[in-house]
Amino acid sequence: MGVGIKKNDSVMIPVIVTLSVLVPVAVAVLMIYPETFSLENSFPQAKKLPAFHAFLNGTTAVLLILGGIFISRKKIHLHRAVMVAAFVLSALFLVSYVVSKVSNPPTPFGGEGATRIIYFFILITHIALSVPVLPLAMLSIYRGSTMEIDKHKKLVKYTYPIWLYVAITGVLVYVFMSPYYPV
Repeated sequence: MGVGIKKNDSVMIPVIVTLSVLVPVAVAVLMIYPETFSLENSFPQAKKLPAFHAFLNGTTAVLLILGGIFISRKKIHLHRAVMVAAFVLSALFLVSYVVSKVSNPPTPFGGEGATRIIYFFILITHIALSVPVLPLAMLSIYRGSTMEIDKHKKLVKYTYPIWLYVAITGVLVYVFMSPYYPV
Protein backbone atom coordinates (compact mmCIF):
# COMPACT_ATOMS: atom_id res chain seq x y z
CA MET A 1 0.00 0.00 0.00
CA GLY A 2 2.92 2.33 0.50
CA VAL A 3 4.55 4.18 3.33
CA GLY A 4 3.04 7.44 4.46
CA ILE A 5 4.63 10.41 6.15
CA LYS A 6 4.70 10.57 9.93
CA LYS A 7 1.55 12.01 11.45
CA ASN A 8 2.21 15.34 13.16
CA ASP A 9 -1.11 17.14 13.64
CA SER A 10 0.39 19.61 16.13
CA VAL A 11 2.49 21.06 13.31
CA MET A 12 0.46 20.38 10.17
CA ILE A 13 -3.00 21.50 11.32
CA PRO A 14 -1.78 25.00 12.34
CA VAL A 15 0.11 25.27 9.02
CA ILE A 16 -3.01 24.28 7.07
CA VAL A 17 -5.20 26.69 9.07
CA THR A 18 -2.71 29.55 8.70
CA LEU A 19 -2.37 29.11 4.93
CA SER A 20 -6.14 28.66 4.61
CA VAL A 21 -6.67 32.07 6.21
CA LEU A 22 -3.72 34.01 4.77
CA VAL A 23 -4.16 33.05 1.11
CA PRO A 24 -7.82 34.10 0.71
CA VAL A 25 -7.20 37.27 2.74
CA ALA A 26 -4.24 38.18 0.50
CA VAL A 27 -6.27 37.56 -2.65
CA ALA A 28 -9.21 39.57 -1.26
CA VAL A 29 -6.94 42.50 -0.36
CA LEU A 30 -5.47 42.48 -3.88
CA MET A 31 -8.96 42.50 -5.38
CA ILE A 32 -10.30 45.23 -3.09
CA TYR A 33 -7.22 47.49 -3.27
CA PRO A 34 -5.60 46.72 -6.64
CA GLU A 35 -4.08 50.19 -7.03
CA THR A 36 -2.25 49.92 -3.69
CA PHE A 37 -0.23 46.90 -4.76
CA SER A 38 -0.09 47.58 -8.48
CA LEU A 39 3.09 46.71 -10.32
CA GLU A 40 1.43 47.48 -13.63
CA ASN A 41 3.78 47.57 -16.62
CA SER A 42 6.64 46.04 -14.61
CA PHE A 43 5.97 42.56 -15.99
CA PRO A 44 4.81 42.86 -19.64
CA GLN A 45 4.30 39.09 -20.02
CA ALA A 46 1.68 39.22 -17.24
CA LYS A 47 -1.06 39.87 -19.79
CA LYS A 48 -0.57 36.26 -20.93
CA LEU A 49 -1.20 34.89 -17.44
CA PRO A 50 -4.99 34.43 -17.76
CA ALA A 51 -4.45 31.88 -20.55
CA PHE A 52 -1.79 30.18 -18.41
CA HIS A 53 -4.28 30.08 -15.53
CA ALA A 54 -6.84 28.37 -17.76
CA PHE A 55 -4.18 25.83 -18.74
CA LEU A 56 -3.32 25.19 -15.09
CA ASN A 57 -6.98 24.83 -14.14
CA GLY A 58 -7.75 22.57 -17.08
CA THR A 59 -4.75 20.37 -16.37
CA THR A 60 -5.72 20.24 -12.69
CA ALA A 61 -9.23 19.09 -13.67
CA VAL A 62 -7.78 16.31 -15.85
CA LEU A 63 -5.44 15.22 -13.05
CA LEU A 64 -8.30 15.18 -10.55
CA ILE A 65 -10.37 12.98 -12.86
CA LEU A 66 -7.38 10.68 -13.37
CA GLY A 67 -6.90 10.55 -9.60
CA GLY A 68 -10.49 9.39 -9.20
CA ILE A 69 -10.03 6.74 -11.88
CA PHE A 70 -6.75 5.52 -10.42
CA ILE A 71 -8.08 5.13 -6.89
CA SER A 72 -11.19 3.34 -8.15
CA ARG A 73 -8.81 0.84 -9.79
CA LYS A 74 -6.71 0.57 -6.60
CA LYS A 75 -3.67 2.16 -8.27
CA ILE A 76 -2.67 4.01 -5.14
CA HIS A 77 0.78 5.17 -6.29
CA LEU A 78 -0.65 6.68 -9.48
CA HIS A 79 -3.53 8.22 -7.51
CA ARG A 80 -1.11 9.79 -5.06
CA ALA A 81 1.16 11.10 -7.83
CA VAL A 82 -1.59 12.78 -9.85
CA MET A 83 -3.27 14.24 -6.76
CA VAL A 84 0.00 15.77 -5.58
CA ALA A 85 0.57 17.07 -9.12
CA ALA A 86 -2.94 18.59 -9.10
CA PHE A 87 -2.16 20.29 -5.80
CA VAL A 88 1.18 21.61 -7.09
CA LEU A 89 -0.56 23.05 -10.18
CA SER A 90 -3.22 24.63 -7.98
CA ALA A 91 -0.52 26.18 -5.79
CA LEU A 92 1.29 27.43 -8.89
CA PHE A 93 -2.02 28.90 -10.05
CA LEU A 94 -2.42 30.78 -6.76
CA VAL A 95 1.06 32.31 -7.00
CA SER A 96 0.57 33.18 -10.67
CA TYR A 97 -2.88 34.62 -9.95
CA VAL A 98 -1.41 36.97 -7.35
CA VAL A 99 1.30 38.04 -9.83
CA SER A 100 -1.42 38.62 -12.44
CA LYS A 101 -3.54 40.70 -10.05
CA VAL A 102 -0.68 43.05 -9.17
CA SER A 103 0.67 43.22 -12.73
CA ASN A 104 -2.50 43.71 -14.79
CA PRO A 105 -5.25 46.29 -14.59
CA PRO A 106 -8.69 44.85 -13.81
CA THR A 107 -10.52 43.62 -16.91
CA PRO A 108 -14.28 44.24 -16.84
CA PHE A 109 -16.63 41.64 -18.29
CA GLY A 110 -18.39 43.02 -21.36
CA GLY A 111 -21.04 40.37 -21.95
CA GLU A 112 -24.74 41.18 -21.81
CA GLY A 113 -28.07 39.49 -21.19
CA ALA A 114 -28.13 35.78 -20.40
CA THR A 115 -24.39 35.49 -21.03
CA ARG A 116 -23.75 38.04 -18.29
CA ILE A 117 -26.01 36.20 -15.83
CA ILE A 118 -24.38 32.84 -16.58
CA TYR A 119 -20.89 34.33 -16.33
CA PHE A 120 -21.51 35.95 -12.97
CA PHE A 121 -23.16 32.80 -11.60
CA ILE A 122 -20.10 30.78 -12.62
CA LEU A 123 -17.69 33.44 -11.33
CA ILE A 124 -19.42 33.86 -7.95
CA THR A 125 -19.70 30.11 -7.33
CA HIS A 126 -16.10 29.66 -8.50
CA ILE A 127 -14.84 32.28 -6.05
CA ALA A 128 -17.02 31.10 -3.16
CA LEU A 129 -15.98 27.46 -3.57
CA SER A 130 -12.31 28.27 -4.15
CA VAL A 131 -11.99 29.40 -0.53
CA PRO A 132 -12.62 25.97 1.06
CA VAL A 133 -10.64 24.12 -1.63
CA LEU A 134 -7.26 25.07 -0.17
CA PRO A 135 -7.84 23.74 3.36
CA LEU A 136 -9.81 20.74 2.11
CA ALA A 137 -7.13 19.79 -0.42
CA MET A 138 -4.27 20.26 2.04
CA LEU A 139 -6.05 18.29 4.75
CA SER A 140 -7.05 15.54 2.31
CA ILE A 141 -3.49 15.17 1.04
CA TYR A 142 -2.16 15.23 4.59
CA ARG A 143 -4.60 12.55 5.79
CA GLY A 144 -3.82 10.38 2.77
CA SER A 145 -0.07 10.86 3.24
CA THR A 146 -0.26 9.86 6.90
CA MET A 147 -2.24 6.77 5.89
CA GLU A 148 -5.34 7.90 7.81
CA ILE A 149 -7.43 6.42 5.05
CA ASP A 150 -10.82 6.60 6.79
CA LYS A 151 -10.35 10.32 7.52
CA HIS A 152 -9.02 10.82 3.99
CA LYS A 153 -12.08 9.15 2.44
CA LYS A 154 -14.48 11.23 4.54
CA LEU A 155 -12.74 14.44 3.50
CA VAL A 156 -12.49 13.69 -0.21
CA LYS A 157 -16.25 13.16 -0.45
CA TYR A 158 -16.37 16.96 -0.17
CA THR A 159 -12.94 17.95 -1.42
CA TYR A 160 -13.04 16.15 -4.76
CA PRO A 161 -16.27 17.58 -6.22
CA ILE A 162 -15.56 21.09 -4.94
CA TRP A 163 -11.97 21.09 -6.23
CA LEU A 164 -13.06 19.68 -9.59
CA TYR A 165 -15.83 22.29 -9.89
CA VAL A 166 -13.39 25.11 -9.09
CA ALA A 167 -10.86 23.81 -11.65
CA ILE A 168 -13.48 23.48 -14.41
CA THR A 169 -15.14 26.81 -13.69
CA GLY A 170 -11.70 28.44 -13.67
CA VAL A 171 -11.41 27.44 -17.33
CA LEU A 172 -14.96 28.65 -18.02
CA VAL A 173 -14.25 32.04 -16.43
CA TYR A 174 -11.29 32.40 -18.79
CA VAL A 175 -13.41 31.39 -21.81
CA PHE A 176 -16.02 34.01 -20.91
CA MET A 177 -13.39 36.69 -20.22
CA SER A 178 -10.99 35.97 -23.09
CA PRO A 179 -12.60 38.41 -25.57
CA TYR A 180 -12.09 41.24 -23.08
CA TYR A 181 -8.46 40.70 -22.14
CA PRO A 182 -6.02 43.16 -23.74
CA VAL A 183 -3.94 41.70 -26.54
